[in-house]
Amino acid sequence: MRREDLGDLMAFLAVAEEQSFTRAAARLGTSQSSLSLIIRRLEERLGVRLLTRTTRSLAPTAAGEQLLSTLRPSFGNIQAQLSALSDFRDKPAGSFRITAGQHAIDTLLWPKLSKFLVDYPDIKVELVAEAALTDIVAERFDAGVRLGDQVEKDMIAVRVGPLAHMIVVAAPSCFADRSAPTSPQELTGHRCINLRLPSYGGFYAWEFERDGHEVRVRVDGQVAFNGVPQLIRAALDGYGLAFVPEDVVREYVTDGRLVQVLDDWSQPFTGYHLYYPSRRHPSPAFTLLVEALKFHPSENG
Repeated sequence: MRREDLGDLMAFLAVAEEQSFTRAAARLGTSQSSLSLIIRRLEERLGVRLLTRTTRSLAPTAAGEQLLSTLRPSFGNIQAQLSALSDFRDKPAGSFRITAGQHAIDTLLWPKLSKFLVDYPDIKVELVAEAALTDIVAERFDAGVRLGDQVEKDMIAVRVGPLAHMIVVAAPSCFADRSAPTSPQELTGHRCINLRLPSYGGFYAWEFERDGHEVRVRVDGQVAFNGVPQLIRAALDGYGLAFVPEDVVREYVTDGRLVQVLDDWSQPFTGYHLYYPSRRHPSPAFTLLVEALKFHPSENG
């Protein structure tokens, strides 16, 4: 294979994955026009159309999909082997991309990474905040962080946080004209603040458990958000009951700005786990990163 052939294939992989010449050009550090010329040259050399282009979209053709399915694992393996070369450096080095929810980044990942990275200046970490579950292999992430029951079975999972605890809270004004709910079913008679999660395909159904009995409730209210910080702000402003991680509202409950209800229905559940493909060959740098993020019994939870 000629050297220019390898470059052309890398260009096609970037365009196909990004589904945009503009984004692919930014990723590769080249111009859009040069990239378009490379793809056209590759298609002419292979004698097949690899991409379908319209004014609004770009997607691989059947031939392009077949080529893409070959290139992804091949280039992924090359990247893994290049990362493994850091074994021969005096200091662990490597660049890693991790996808996680904003709550996990704020409360778990960054507090640990901010200390870890000081000791390892040759290790680089990119944290990408996403609410939706992400295919870390297809999207070229080295690892992801999600709640334990959301991790696929073919992944290696490492616990990085304590048990999670979701609670129902509201401003005291919400109970000025009606009593607080004593069971999850009574939530349907209250104004609640919805949270839209892409992974659920709609509004999140609030999950409760008591004495082994599980209940899911779909609530209704005047406002909804796709982020927890905005949801908490609305709760503080008295727009209804909210179902949120206990650790992010603890101070508001303590100082009385929010009232916790349905305490006996709010049970701890599996916390955050870092996960990565079982076939991945971990480099010394990645192993150190995982160890730095790992949850230890001495931590809360």
